[in-house]
Amino acid sequence: MSTTTAGRPPRVITGRTVLIYFIAFFGIIFAMNFVLIRFALSSFSGVETESSYKAGLTFKNDVAAAHAQDALHWAVDANIQRGDASRILITARDAKAQALSGLTAEVRLAHPTDKRRDVVVEFVEITAGRFQSLTRLPEGSWDLVIGLQRSGETVFRSKSRISL
Repeated sequence: MSTTTAGRPPRVITGRTVLIYFIAFFGIIFAMNFVLIRFALSSFSGVETESSYKAGLTFKNDVAAAHAQDALHWAVDANIQRGDASRILITARDAKAQALSGLTAEVRLAHPTDKRRDVVVEFVEITAGRFQSLTRLPEGSWDLVIGLQRSGETVFRSKSRISL
């Protein structure tokens, strides 16, 4: 088989030419796959939970904790004021609108797609049921995860999507 073009002599396609094109084609495909897989693995951990089996076992406990939390009828509000150092104020009130005391706040900004970018925010209790943090917050879309603890046990937990 040969190909011709105007003004050139015919060029013979040999087995060696086909082999070189074949190796070059698949070499480019393998090189690009290697680059793309390496980038994908280094940019996203892909792990939402360490062990889905263990998470499944604790599901019943999580549901019971959510029902117990709902039975408390607590109102927990978060207010974010942006500036050079952003101010986050969390207020916790019981069913009778009384400030809750004896709680510690454990708050973090959870990145929706990458746990490695999560930010733990330190809070101090300024009065009973009121917690404050002055910190620089990263831009973007985050999940605000609020955990209130009493005697080392989490008694309230919420997760809300916010945009900073």
